[in-house]
Amino acid sequence: MKKFKILLTVVALLIGCNSLFSQDKVSRDKPIVLKRFLVERSFPNGINIPVNEEGSKMCLSVVSNNAEDNVTWIHSYVTKDKKKTFCIYDAPSEDAIRKSAKVNGLPVDNIVEVSVLDPYFYK
Repeated sequence: MKKFKILLTVVALLIGCNSLFSQDKVSRDKPIVLKRFLVERSFPNGINIPVNEEGSKMCLSVVSNNAEDNVTWIHSYVTKDKKKTFCIYDAPSEDAIRKSAKVNGLPVDNIVEVSVLDPYFYK
């Protein structure tokens, strides 16, 4: 239960910081148009982010680095074996995501521009 509470705290911090950092580079003269992307990553040895202060610092560092290129990490899905992630990002381009990934030392297998479809769309 304690690990779950720490994880929720990390997620809350990430959401709050994403909003703060993603606004840093916005110009009032020329707004940045963001698109939604799904980024697939492979981690042959598995991804391990500790559910503690160290893990929080790791994630916040990624958020801060992403902000340099107006990239916002929305959330990620991690496979049960922790060897693949499917991450949702808002960004101006694929290139911005690739640049941020390189700065963060993260692999990129594939990037696909996506839109949201949910079962409530047709109501």
